[in-house]
Amino acid sequence: MAPAALVGGGSGAGGGVVADYLRRVTGVVPDPAHERALSAYLVAAMDHGFNASTFTARVIASTGADMASCLTGAVGALSGPLHGGAPARALDSLDLAGADPGSWIAGELAAGRRLMGFGHAVYRTADPRSVLLREVAEGLGGERVAQALAFQQEAERQLAEHRPDRPLHANVEFYAAVVMEQCGIPRDLFTATFALARTIGWTAHVLEQARDRKIIRPSARYVGPAPVARARL
Repeated sequence: MAPAALVGGGSGAGGGVVADYLRRVTGVVPDPAHERALSAYLVAAMDHGFNASTFTARVIASTGADMASCLTGAVGALSGPLHGGAPARALDSLDLAGADPGSWIAGELAAGRRLMGFGHAVYRTADPRSVLLREVAEGLGGERVAQALAFQQEAERQLAEHRPDRPLHANVEFYAAVVMEQCGIPRDLFTATFALARTIGWTAHVLEQARDRKIIRPSARYVGPAPVARARL
């Protein structure tokens, strides 16, 4: 269940952060079901270990910089296509696959391209956040959700055949895209919506790192050409 500070009474006006965000983005009073669905996503996305943006925020915090600088650095890291932006590209895949996901997925894998929304740097089993958001999406229902369910089934089947050495499952971005779309959030605001949630996690990490009072200074090992010995004159 989402924290009470996020979810209000379902009025959509002054009922909480999520209701206000949806109203501002969509221009209408949000459906309580959409408010609950987006709340579930935001809670699931608040924090997820030392990902690139969180680690960036902690490195900046370790220098004694202020909160604004730390969060700005985290947003900069999130702006990279390998970190943020995956949910929108997952929806692009659904659009391109249409009613025949099998053929489209086979073509992508044959061309050596990644399936956006599948696989994770940490998880080798199902992403628990994806499992949660799939349930949320199923609760919303609709043709897009049915399409996503069929796409996931076919994608995981083909990925298992294509990469039997590495299990690849739907990650949080796949159903996050479906949930946000169902809630009326435009694709170009998907990453910003993710940042809305992750800012809470970044802030907690910054406050924790600031108490350490020790700068993060990783060491490096030179791996370039060996120095050439000069002949003595």
